[in-house]
Amino acid sequence: MLHVGGTTIPVTPVRVSAPAKVNLALAVGRKRSDGYHDVTTVLQALELSDTLAFEHASGLQIEYRPGIDVPAGLDLVRAAALVLAEAYGRAPEAAVVVDKRIPLGAGLGGGSSDAAATLVGLAALWGLDPGEDELRDVAARLGADVAFFVSGGCALFEGRGDTFARKLPVVPMDVVLVKPESPVPTAEAYALLDATTRSGVDVRRILEALVSGSRSAVASALENDLAEAARTLVPEVGDTLAFVCGSGGVLGAAVAGSGSSVFGVCESREAAETCAGTARERGWWAASTTASPVGARVLPGT
Repeated sequence: MLHVGGTTIPVTPVRVSAPAKVNLALAVGRKRSDGYHDVTTVLQALELSDTLAFEHASGLQIEYRPGIDVPAGLDLVRAAALVLAEAYGRAPEAAVVVDKRIPLGAGLGGGSSDAAATLVGLAALWGLDPGEDELRDVAARLGADVAFFVSGGCALFEGRGDTFARKLPVVPMDVVLVKPESPVPTAEAYALLDATTRSGVDVRRILEALVSGSRSAVASALENDLAEAARTLVPEVGDTLAFVCGSGGVLGAAVAGSGSSVFGVCESREAAETCAGTARERGWWAASTTASPVGARVLPGT
């Protein structure tokens, strides 16, 4: 930032990091009258992230790299820009470049995180100064998970998965992510869950594990109501989960969101990297990363 005559001017481009996430626990209730489900979930941000760059422009221009074509209905960056501009009564004018590292259709929250990063980046570019609570309220209009990425770290969310309940301790963890080729259709996963008996995830287990500060306790408490539906719809998710669970140094594993990614909490960075390397040899996308205490944030030098 530059400070001129008492005015703060952002150095362009404004660059923002948009982290991935995993659901350490995901409990899904019955379908509500509004078509959504009651959700109680514990979300943990990761160091793996997309990077977004924002500059002044006439109109709204958005580019996804490398060469990714995001359908208009799924373009949460555009949706976030329009919502923020409307909330503050200004024109949605900016050029946005999104460098994608988080795979699409993975259950890792890449689109939602990009939306939160857009709110953070454009607020800086446009000279707005919303508080975290205010920005989270704007984010909630964009769908589940977006509000989480405004602050990141580890947090409990309720409602449709978009209502902030409270911050939770971030336990230092090395994490491996493995994604099979086929995505899981989220709507079908919820529909299948509605037609079957739920496993009954008890979120209190993960809350107690986080308070203990033990990564082993966290790994033992991982639960996801959508896991069985994901495995049924895309059998390769089950193969991936079995692979991660059976890898050396993996303390516990679960499906990320509705899938198709699987994540494992590992005893060390080396174990995470070894598991990721072996997964890539099998033809799967994979990465090793760590738990992050932050959400979407403006990068140094802006």
